[in-house]
Amino acid sequence: MRLASAFLIPAFLAVGATAASASAKLLEPDLHVVRSDKPAIRVALTFDACDGRTDERILSALIDNKIPATIFITAKWLKRNAAAFETMRAHPDLFELENHGARHVPAVDEPVKVYGISAAGSTDAVKAEVEGGAQALVAAGAPAPKWFRGATAKYTATSIELIHKLGFKVAGYSLNADGGSLLGAATTGKRIAAAKDGDVVIAHINQPTHAAGEGVVKGLLQLKSRGVTFVRLQDDNNAGSEPTTN
Repeated sequence: MRLASAFLIPAFLAVGATAASASAKLLEPDLHVVRSDKPAIRVALTFDACDGRTDERILSALIDNKIPATIFITAKWLKRNAAAFETMRAHPDLFELENHGARHVPAVDEPVKVYGISAAGSTDAVKAEVEGGAQALVAAGAPAPKWFRGATAKYTATSIELIHKLGFKVAGYSLNADGGSLLGAATTGKRIAAAKDGDVVIAHINQPTHAAGEGVVKGLLQLKSRGVTFVRLQDDNNAGSEPTTN
């Protein structure tokens, strides 16, 4: 049955032991936007700005082609990319600016490593990561964020509950486009171009020297040529009652 109202549809994926250095059960939220009731498909592009610099190839392509996207920004990235941030702020019709944390550490309340990155490790540290990222965005002039995506996009059930209590929805995804910006241009482009109706795509906009950025641009232009309708997470408004976002 096709949903008629603008809701985000979440689910959970359990993460295996290869993702963490301890036995903590981590969850990787999956997220879709509402599918189209027309022949054209709806896709949400989301980009993480973790640290480092700005991939101007991607930013320019989004602006030049008037393609909206949701950008998840860390306080660390903000400190080094003031000009790019102001460019994003200058296009509120295109860019939804959301919270990617203060220090880009996994929002996991247990002392584990996720893909080699030490997690926040405690409830207080998760709170600091979430609130610090939001405060940095607001201080820089962005609207108060409503979504949070932690580094590695993995959490415990208790850290998700805490994030909700802090007033944020947890942003999962359904299509990993660039493998943390480590995939080649051809693979990344093919993944994005293959997006299906309702997909939430994750890619990175902070690695200008990586080949993946070239593939991101090629893929999103192919989607545009197919007549895809691009939406931001805020465009789907209410998140419903599932635990990922509520």
